[in-house]
Amino acid sequence: MIPLYTQNQFDSAKSLDKLPLQCKQCGKTFYKTKRDLHACMNPNSKETGDCCCKRCARQFSSPVVIVKCKQCEKEILREPSQVKRATNHFCSHSCHATYTNAHKTTGTRRSKLEVWLEQELTLLYPSFEFHFNRKDAINGELDIYIPSLRLAFELNGIFHYEPIYGQEKLDSIQNNDHRKFAACAEAGISLCIIDTSKHKYFKLKHNQPYLDIITNIISQAIGQNQNI
Repeated sequence: MIPLYTQNQFDSAKSLDKLPLQCKQCGKTFYKTKRDLHACMNPNSKETGDCCCKRCARQFSSPVVIVKCKQCEKEILREPSQVKRATNHFCSHSCHATYTNAHKTTGTRRSKLEVWLEQELTLLYPSFEFHFNRKDAINGELDIYIPSLRLAFELNGIFHYEPIYGQEKLDSIQNNDHRKFAACAEAGISLCIIDTSKHKYFKLKHNQPYLDIITNIISQAIGQNQNI
C-alpha cells in the first residue's frame, strides 16, 4: 500500500478513523479505517490496501493490454481475459454496429416488411416504375421511389428514433435523414417518412397498415397529377 499519512497520524488515530492511501492503479486518494489498515498489514490477509476499488485491484493484478478499435483504430484498454475472448475489439457500440453491418456475409439490410411491400406494390401498380433502395434520384438511398409521381417513401425503424447503438450512432442516422429530406426537397421529390418502429412481428395484420398508408398517399398523388 501507499500511505498518505504519517506514523504519528496513524498512532494517534482511533480505530474507526479513516486515513488516506494512494491507489497503485489509478493514483486516486482513498480512505481506510485504522482497523482495516491493521488487517491489511497482516501478511496472511488477502486485503492489501493497494487499490481503491475492485476494478483497480483486478487491473493492477492483471495489467491491461492496449488494442485498437477494429473500426476506427482508436487505442483502447482491455484486460487480458477480454483479449483472449474476442478477435475484434471496438471502442463503442456505434463502431461495433458500423463494422458488423459493413462486413456481414449473411442476411440483408432490408427488413422483411420492406421486401413484402415491394412485392405488394408492384402487384397493385403494374404500370408504375418503382425504384427500391436505389441511390440515383438524390445520390442517397431511398427505400421506395416512384419517378413518374416524384414521390418517395422512407421506412424508419427504431434505429432512427432511439440510441440502440449509442447516441453518436443515432445522431449520425438522424443527420443523414435530414440531409435526405433536404435533397428530396431540392430535387422536387415529395418524401414521406413512415415510422415503422412499432413493427415487431412479420404478420399480415401488422404489415397491412403500412401498405394502406402508402397506397393512400399514392392515390392522392395520382389524383393531384390528374388535376394538373
